[in-house]
Amino acid sequence: MTAEKNLPASLSLDRHDDIAVLTLSRPAKRNALDDATVLGLGRFFDAPPAWAKAVVLTADGDHFCAGLDLSELVGRDAVQGLHHSRMWHRAFERVEAGTLPVIAVLKGAVVGGGLELAAAAHLRIAEDSAFFALPEGERGLFVGGGASVRVPRLTGVALMADMMLTGRVLDADEGAAAGLATYRTATGDGLATALALAARVARNSPVTNYAVIHALPRIAGAPPETGLLLESLMAGVAQSSSEAKDRMNAFLSGRAAKVTPAPVPAPAAEEAR
Repeated sequence: MTAEKNLPASLSLDRHDDIAVLTLSRPAKRNALDDATVLGLGRFFDAPPAWAKAVVLTADGDHFCAGLDLSELVGRDAVQGLHHSRMWHRAFERVEAGTLPVIAVLKGAVVGGGLELAAAAHLRIAEDSAFFALPEGERGLFVGGGASVRVPRLTGVALMADMMLTGRVLDADEGAAAGLATYRTATGDGLATALALAARVARNSPVTNYAVIHALPRIAGAPPETGLLLESLMAGVAQSSSEAKDRMNAFLSGRAAKVTPAPVPAPAAEEAR
């Protein structure tokens, strides 16, 4: 079954050369995540289109994602809640640890489960309208889609605790300064920026992209000596590929461009200062 035919109505797929643009399409619900959408995300990232080298994750309407569709919580007991949370974990793990780099375009509400989904992406672009919140504490809930693991890696535990205890809402600049976004753009410019970044990412060796997605997080979380060994093993694998050899020969012979400033916005932390 093709990726397009395997999608629920709440997700749509477009192709831009070798970049897959996956769009959340529940604007009337501020793109709140129901089970069909979460399962559809998992299926897509488990078996993305063969032609895709990177994915841009975006949304219809004014909001990226307002979180879990709370209507689906009614009547769920503790065991059902456990399994529901684990279903989200499996789906978002496929986003974070799939085969392709993922760039999320954030606008309007990036709230609750929407922030959990955004945190599973590898790069995040915040438009001016983006705002970030974890309102679960005010609703008598606790995060269940991976936020307690992924968000503190970006912000630190203290800020996430503040957001959950007090209901603090971060605007786009505050979220970027906290690490929730890697780039900042004006309203409406996020998709174009994401496509430009994705085009750069897609030009990389697939082995290098895979190493960044899979090896880098494990190296960063490992004890130093273990991390250094993993780095050496991954470096050896990457440089042994025929594509790496061709690229190095092109550079040494003057056929490859030297490093120059990229024609994309500055990293968000710089713009937010």
